Amino acid sequence: MTDLRTDAQGASWRSALVYVAWAQALVATLGSLFFSEVMRFTPCVLCWYQRIFMYPLLVILTVGVLDRDPRIRRYVLPLSVLGLLVSVFHNLLFYGVIPEEVTQCRLGVSCTIRYFDFAGFIDIPQMSLVAFTVITVAMLLYRPKESDDVQ
Repeated sequence: MTDLRTDAQGASWRSALVYVAWAQALVATLGSLFFSEVMRFTPCVLCWYQRIFMYPLLVILTVGVLDRDPRIRRYVLPLSVLGLLVSVFHNLLFYGVIPEEVTQCRLGVSCTIRYFDFAGFIDIPQMSLVAFTVITVAMLLYRPKESDDVQ
């Protein structure tokens, strides 16, 4: 009997992960708009690519949550994984692991410019990395409720 209860509890927290992913996409989208539109930070090339992957995630997650679509992972994971890869590359570039000379970031705004530094170590590329990681992990662990699984 304990196993069934544990499975039911596990299923309930796993089914709630879609809301975690949605909230993270909302915060990331609003945060990027705040930095560019309110704080007037000009996004670099890699920031634009990350926006290309993040903004649709908010729409897809919103529709998936409202429709209780059990297949939402299929739509979210490709965008979140690609955004995660761009974000990892951006962080490697930002911290000097990859030299800026080998990228297109030499044109326009530098991808290594430090606009924002929260608590002395949290910057915009790190925030993007965390956002894509949270969404990707949440979707990998997500399991729809059995009632949502029936179409």
